[in-house]
Parts: sequence; C-alpha cells; structure tokens
Amino acid sequence: MTIDPTARVEDGAVIGARTSIGPYCLIGSRVVIGADCKIIGHVHISAQTTIGAGCTIYPFVSLGTPPQSLSHRGELTELRIGQMCTIRESVTMNAGTAAGGGITRVGDRGYFMNCSHIGHDCQVGNDVIFATSATLGGHCEIGDRVFMGGFSSAHQFVRIGSQTMIGAASCVRGDVIPFGLASGQYASLAGLNVVGMKRQKFTRERLAVVRGFYQKLFQGAGTFAERLHEVRQLAGADPAIAEILAFIDAKRHRSLCLPTKSDGDGLEHSQDSE
Repeated sequence: MTIDPTARVEDGAVIGARTSIGPYCLIGSRVVIGADCKIIGHVHISAQTTIGAGCTIYPFVSLGTPPQSLSHRGELTELRIGQMCTIRESVTMNAGTAAGGGITRVGDRGYFMNCSHIGHDCQVGNDVIFATSATLGGHCEIGDRVFMGGFSSAHQFVRIGSQTMIGAASCVRGDVIPFGLASGQYASLAGLNVVGMKRQKFTRERLAVVRGFYQKLFQGAGTFAERLHEVRQLAGADPAIAEILAFIDAKRHRSLCLPTKSDGDGLEHSQDSE
C-alpha cells in the first residue's frame, strides 16, 4: 500500500494490499478499497463505498457522493463497485437512497469512459461498457455485457437487458429487451445486437432461431399482446428467447421499448403495446 503525502485518507478507511492512492485524493472514513487498485489522483470517494480488487480509477472521479434525489435526508447509504473496473476521468457514481434500498451496485470488469454517470440505486451488471457521457437516472437496472453509447441516457427506473447495445446520443425511456439494439433520439428498438451475440459465440443456427422469434414478436400481425401470447411456445427453443420472455414478464415501472413503423404519411411512431 502506498499513499501520496498530499492525499487525505480518513481514519477508519480500509485500503487493500498493494493499492496506491495518488496525489490529492480524498478518501472517507467508511470507504473500503480492495487490493491491487490504482487511485491515480484527485479522486473523491465518500459515503459507505466499497471498491473491489484490481480497479483503476482516474483523476477527478467522484464516487459515493449523496444521491441527487429530493427524498434524500442525509442518510448514510452505500455504493458497491465490483472487481477489475476501469473508471475514467470525471466519472460520477452516487450512493443509494434510503427509500430505494440504500445501495447502488456496479458489477465486475466494467469500463466507464470519461464523464459517464451512475445515478442512485442503480443496479449495473458485469462486463458493461459506458462510452463518454453515458448517463443513468436513478433506479435503473442494467444487465451484463451492456454497451451504452456515447452521450446516451436512460430515464429513471428503466431496465436494459443483458447483451444490449444502446446507440450513441439515444434517450432510453422504456425497457429494452435482452440482446436488443436500441437507438434514436427517443430510442426505439432497432433489432437484435447481432454483433454482440456473435462475440458471445452464437452460432448461425442460434441466431436464426432468435431472429425468427424476434420477427414474430415485433413484426407479425395483430397486437403486441396477441403476438406475445403466440410466441410463448418458443421459450424452450433457445435460452436467449426464454431470457427475453422472462424480461418482458418482469415488467415494472416502464413500458417496453418497441420498434417503430411508418404509417401512410411517412411519420414514425411506436408500435402498439396492447
């Protein structure tokens, strides 16, 4: 463990073996930092923040700051960050709120580019990538291996399923299915994240099965509810299909992010959700 003489580490903070704390860092008394971390410099870590082993945190990052919520009354809440995360310059991650469970969670091996933000009470999975200035409102749920494009944002309480890609500068207002691709100023579902699925070793046969399911669910005749009823029989055809159906069934606060279609005058609008 090495601590630069200009850093301020309050009594009670726990610093792991071989972790280095660089110049002008401020580490609060309830902070726990795992082994082999690099806190490069000018980093502020407060509240009850726990950081897993092997993380690298770049200058001007702020972790565990109070939730940006009008309901917050100064309660001590938590931020938990997993192992092997890379947190680039000026990233912010807020602690949770008492009303929201009190904990903001970030998984392992995340890569958070400069100026990205994790709001209070968010639950972020493993192996995610947040590009420059990607932003989550409070209470969002982000699955494993999600890619958030630069300057994209997710409205509070939005769920984004695993292996989903969100296009740059997209505003996500509804839940995005696992393996989905969503883009647009007000994001709509644009298809499947085929590139990501191939990286996860989906065979051509598996891709064909999941694509067929997607087309029946989102591009078939009838209302969405009718199509959803019809495709439930495909749940056993592939684990990805079962995961998508389970995600839809677990609907909470937001409606589903759906594809757009052109009507007679060429305007774009969301597909029916009933």
